[in-house]
Amino acid sequence: MDEERALYIVRAGEAGAIERVLRDYSDKHRATFKFESTDEDKRKKLCEGIFKVLVKDIPTTCQVSCLEVLRILSRDKKVLVPVTTKENMQILLRLAKLNESDDSLEKVSEFPVIVESLKCLCNIVFNSQMAQQLSLELNLAAKLCNLLRKCKDRKFINDIKCFDLRLLFLLSLLHTDIRSQLRYELQGLQLLTQILESAFSIKWTDEYESAIDHNGPPLSPQETDCAIEALKALFNVTVDSWKVHKESDSHQFRVMAAVLRHCLLIVGPTEDKTEELHSNAVNLLSNVPVSCLDVLICPLTHEETAQEATTLDELPSDKTAEKETVLKNNTMVYNGMNMEAIHVLLSFMEKRIDKGSSYREGLTPVLSLLTECSRAHRNIRKFLKDQVLPPLRDVTNRPEVGSTVRNKLVRLMTHVDLGVKQIAAEFLFVLCKERVDSLLKYTGYGNAAGLLAARGLLAGGRGDNWYSEDEDTDTEEYKNAKPNINLITGHLEEPMPNPIDEMTEEQKEYEAMKLVNMLDKLSREELLKPMGLKPDGTITPLEEALNQYSVIEETSSDTD
Repeated sequence: MDEERALYIVRAGEAGAIERVLRDYSDKHRATFKFESTDEDKRKKLCEGIFKVLVKDIPTTCQVSCLEVLRILSRDKKVLVPVTTKENMQILLRLAKLNESDDSLEKVSEFPVIVESLKCLCNIVFNSQMAQQLSLELNLAAKLCNLLRKCKDRKFINDIKCFDLRLLFLLSLLHTDIRSQLRYELQGLQLLTQILESAFSIKWTDEYESAIDHNGPPLSPQETDCAIEALKALFNVTVDSWKVHKESDSHQFRVMAAVLRHCLLIVGPTEDKTEELHSNAVNLLSNVPVSCLDVLICPLTHEETAQEATTLDELPSDKTAEKETVLKNNTMVYNGMNMEAIHVLLSFMEKRIDKGSSYREGLTPVLSLLTECSRAHRNIRKFLKDQVLPPLRDVTNRPEVGSTVRNKLVRLMTHVDLGVKQIAAEFLFVLCKERVDSLLKYTGYGNAAGLLAARGLLAGGRGDNWYSEDEDTDTEEYKNAKPNINLITGHLEEPMPNPIDEMTEEQKEYEAMKLVNMLDKLSREELLKPMGLKPDGTITPLEEALNQYSVIEETSSDTD
């Protein structure tokens, strides 16, 4: 009934009547996302009628009402099929000031029309494959970048920037060709980075360092939304950027990483918005070549160095392990480097663990990022080792029991999700410089067995990557407890009486044969399969492992 009345007025009425009836329709269906199939034909005709009205010379308020209804109707994919034409797309492009002939954004009264047109384009492009193809034909990505350049430094048109960026994100998500166009032809990496700089009001103190005001106000909701959309679009543009081929690329990625460092150190209007902002920053940092992530940490200034020295002197002399990391004036310092951004990433990771759900989507990106940073940058690894795996003192509890970051990560090493447990184990392994003995000290053999089996390190040794040779120092408490630590569980156990000490030799032989027969039965029924280690450290059926060792011995004998 609503569609019939609106369609009648749109076809026959004047601008004022059209505006009133469409405003009523919009108010009534603002939250409608599912539509009755019986009125589908009427909605299609209403869409067609609205496009015919939009080509006329009508007041701005009437244009806004038309576009609001069109945005609501564009939520229905079936309605879009007949109305998604090149002519109709061009009408929306003109209203959104996306035509190249539109040189400026001076008329404030037109801003609501631009915003609503961009919202319509977002819905139409997302819901219609025909619109996606027409976007390529009309070179929509280039037009959106041109509009961004007009308003990148003008904060009073944040809504225009936000929906321009959202549409750019959708295009780069739906068409891989547009990602390449944005990256190289349209200079999208530099443009979107500048949009972020503007949203964060960054003031550079050095080539890759920005001034951080810890006592400054949080980002406004509009600035936060713009930044989030820019981060999402940048993620698509840089999704295949692991390898840097040119020095100019390296510089641009370092600038972007410096902007993302600034992003991690500021807050949004609410805690949820801050987490969303940081989450998108983490995702984008995962695309940055690891060689460019050194800008996440930076040397202290002369003043900060003096402050750090004062703080170190104030610490008791017996706190040698803790003296490397200090907190001064809200700045996390380690080994003369500012580690604020890495500490934020670590806190973000711990919050995601504490959520207890959606680990694959929410936790693995930040864990993977911290792992790669630790593998490539020594100072980051040493700082994270200090925070996550501090020198062991109390080993009375199992490694997975407790509330520390180490306890939480060790629990993840036996998680049901293979991807989650692999990246958690890999992170701890890298913090231990890929040394098996060091990993087992912090996790126990039982928790680490999955990683060691996958890496062929069940027999011990270390991984393939090279790390500095500085040695871990054990505490006196750990040295005293070490002889009684259960290597499987990784915690201190009181000596247990040996059950066979009081048996006679005949009883021992009987129990041994009983065990052999039970294992033989399980093996013949294929409920249990004896396994052995191959020379390369990987697991294989026992017979195959023995055969390989026999071949090695025969070859060695022939050589002798």
